[in-house]
Amino acid sequence: MGKREAPDTVLVGAIAALVTIGLVMIFSASSAYAVALQHDAGYFLKRQLVWLVVALVVAYVAYRIDYRKLRGVAPWALGLNMVCLALVLVPHVGVIAGGASRWLGAGPIQFEPSEFAKLALVLYLSAALAAKGDRIRSLTRGLFPLAFVTAVMAVLVIKQPDFGTASLLAFTAATLFFVAGARVVHLLMIFAVAAPPAFILIRHDPYKLARVVAFIDPWKDPQDKGFHIVQSLMALGSGGWFGVGLGFSHQKFFWLPEAHTDFIGSIIGEETGFAGMAAIVALFVLFAYRAVRIALAAPDRFGFFLCVGCMALIVIQAFVNLGVVSSSWPVTGVPLPFISFGGTSLVTSLAAVALIVNVGRSRVARGSAYARASQRPQDFAPIAAR
Repeated sequence: MGKREAPDTVLVGAIAALVTIGLVMIFSASSAYAVALQHDAGYFLKRQLVWLVVALVVAYVAYRIDYRKLRGVAPWALGLNMVCLALVLVPHVGVIAGGASRWLGAGPIQFEPSEFAKLALVLYLSAALAAKGDRIRSLTRGLFPLAFVTAVMAVLVIKQPDFGTASLLAFTAATLFFVAGARVVHLLMIFAVAAPPAFILIRHDPYKLARVVAFIDPWKDPQDKGFHIVQSLMALGSGGWFGVGLGFSHQKFFWLPEAHTDFIGSIIGEETGFAGMAAIVALFVLFAYRAVRIALAAPDRFGFFLCVGCMALIVIQAFVNLGVVSSSWPVTGVPLPFISFGGTSLVTSLAAVALIVNVGRSRVARGSAYARASQRPQDFAPIAAR
């Protein structure tokens, strides 16, 4: 294994910037709602700060541990998360809010198992793909068993119901399968099998169907089904190039639902304009670029897949969220990583970043991953295949 390297300061700096932006915007987006709800403008900011401390502790542990030991823990982590996802669906055990049963816990101490399930799936698939090697090119012995595990977890999440997180699980898994060297035709076959049930599910669920219809034409019913999207577009349109000014949003005054969670990007766009949104996108792109660099220099297959999976988990979620607020993607209820209010999401996202940085501490010399791909294809089959 190569020498221990210093953490990637550029990657860490990008994430620190996103977290800082998140704290500022949570206070700005939630202050009016917090005053009305708790008579305290900083109510949601204070809760997010508490979760940030927890997230930093978890991230430090994830950074310091020998990531290779996680290969043996991965199946157990997946199994535990499957149990938690099932418990959420049990009456009087899962906590129901907003018509969905997605939480476990009681009182102020609650967590969302589906958030931890995303990271657990990445760990499991990374370990499994590292062990399978070229067998991933086989549909029956390689790809299908892993796709089946992903589908089971996605179904448990859909039952909550949480179609957005389920789709993120599928997209992240597909990314890992692709970089592992799975045949594109096999991936298309699995998509062809999964698409009809997904279509039927949406077609026969009035709530999900309404979201799709609203995505196609939100102005057809701007006071009901298209309300979220219309108010989000109004916020973005009001922001122009440089925004109306930090703290001066109009839409956060009870016009835009979920202004400090799923639609916090709309408030960012209104208050900081196109320039602010472009900066957010640039930070996520920079994070993705540095994470891929670390992945390509990883000393083993597991580290490579772990970096790619954690990166995909965060970046895909970020661009789905930004797609929702800009009406480029149907409303899914997916938070913006590091920025939206939500403790479990923050813990999971920072833990994923810490694992990437962890692998980076053991990275090999630049470019050697490519060299070893040709010499030892059994270790770096995904890189050699591309």
